[in-house]
Amino acid sequence: MNEDACYTQLKALVGPYLPEDVSVDAIRPESHFVKELNINSANLVDIVLDVEDEFDIVLENEEMEAMQTVRDAMELIRRKRAAR
Repeated sequence: MNEDACYTQLKALVGPYLPEDVSVDAIRPESHFVKELNINSANLVDIVLDVEDEFDIVLENEEMEAMQTVRDAMELIRRKRAAR
């Protein structure tokens, strides 16, 4: 899977969890889930679960904690899929 496809899928996963005042267009690779996209911690857990399901990977607790930005998520997905 190339980076653009991964980014597009992530945007689609994150979009439903954005608060009303944040547009899907605001999602950039460097966007911080909590600080910039205003995603609360409960929704961040849901995003992690969705990422695991969508990309057929399992994230360890320390990996979940390290997933601060969209780019962090993309890198985790790339590494996990490459390790299969």
